[in-house]
Amino acid sequence: MIVSLCMIAYNEADALSGLFKDISLQDYPHNKIEVVFVDSMSTDKTYEMMEKFKETGYGFRNISIVQCMKKNQASSWNAALMTARGDVIIRVDAHARIPKDFVSRNIMNLEDGENVVGGGRPNITSDISSWKLTLLAAEDSLFGSSVASYRRPSAQKEYLDSLFHAAYRREVIAKVGGFNENLGRTEDNEFHYRIRKAGYKMCCCPDIVSYQHARNNLKYMVHQKYSNGRWIGLTLSECPGCLSYFHFAPFLFVMALLFCSILAFIGLPLFLYVLLAVYGMFDIVNTVGCCTMKNVQPQFVLLPFIFPMLHIAYGIGTIVGLIQIPSWQKSIKNSNAKEKIEKVRRKVIQNTLKPEER
Repeated sequence: MIVSLCMIAYNEADALSGLFKDISLQDYPHNKIEVVFVDSMSTDKTYEMMEKFKETGYGFRNISIVQCMKKNQASSWNAALMTARGDVIIRVDAHARIPKDFVSRNIMNLEDGENVVGGGRPNITSDISSWKLTLLAAEDSLFGSSVASYRRPSAQKEYLDSLFHAAYRREVIAKVGGFNENLGRTEDNEFHYRIRKAGYKMCCCPDIVSYQHARNNLKYMVHQKYSNGRWIGLTLSECPGCLSYFHFAPFLFVMALLFCSILAFIGLPLFLYVLLAVYGMFDIVNTVGCCTMKNVQPQFVLLPFIFPMLHIAYGIGTIVGLIQIPSWQKSIKNSNAKEKIEKVRRKVIQNTLKPEER
C-alpha cells in the first residue's frame, strides 16, 4: 500500500524537530510513503523546517509542501486530503511523537480488513520539570481532561466513535468527503460522525500508539479548554449527533454552580454546600489517583485547584458558544463548507493512483 503521511502546522517550529526525526525513522518502506505537509502561513520557521526536510528527502516517494491561507484546522486538513495520493491517508498532529513502527502498524491492521484504524494517544511533556509534570497529570486524568478511550493505550481491539491519529483507506474519504470548514476544534467529531453514518467502523488497535505533547503552560491549557468548550456549544447547532453527553459535563457543572450560588444568595445555601461537597470528593479522589502515578511531584498538591479551573473554563466556553449560536449561524449562512466537503471528495477520487503508479 502507498501511504500519504499528512501533517498540518501553524507556528510549530518548536515542536517539529522531534516529529520530523520520527517520520524519517519510519520502518515502513520509504519508497511507499508520500509525506504531505501543510503550512497555514506560519510566521516562524515552520515553513523553512518543512523545506529543509524536503531537501533532505530521506528516500521518501514524494514530499509535498502546501501553504493554506486559511488558518483553521479543517481548511488545512482539506488541503492535505486534496494533495494526498496514497491508498492510505494517515493524519499526524504537529504536537505529536510517533514510534518508528507507527506507519507499518497502521498498515498491518488495515490489511487485516479494517477501513479506519488508530491507537492509544497518551500525553507526554518535553523539557521535564515539576510544574510540567503536574500539568501533564491534570491532562492525563479522566477527571481533568476527557473520558475518550483513544487518549490511553488500548488493551484490546475496540471500535470507538472517534480516533486521534488515524489511518483511513482512500475509499473512506472518497465516500464521505472532507472536513467541515465551518467548525474549529470539533471538525474531527463531525468528520468521524459522517464516517460512522456511512457504515464504516473506527478500530482502536492495541499495537498502535502515538503521543501528544500536553500544554505545559497553565494559561494556555485553560484557554484551550475554554476554546474546546466554546466549539462544543457552537457545534450543537451544526451537528448535534457528533457530540456525546460527556461533552456537556463541565457546562452542567457551571450551570449548577451558578444556580446553587443564586439559591445561597437568597438564603438557601444547602444546595451549594452539597454541590461543593460532591465535587470536592471527586476532586480529592482524582488528585490521590494522580499521586499513585509515576513521577509524583510536590506540586501535585495544586491539582485540586487546577481541576476546577479547567472545568469552569470549559463550561464557561460552552455557555459562550451556546449564546453565540445565532450570530455564528448568521455568519456561516453563505459559507461554501458543504461544497468544499464535496470538492475534496471529488479530488480524492481524481487523485486515486492508477495500478501502474503503485
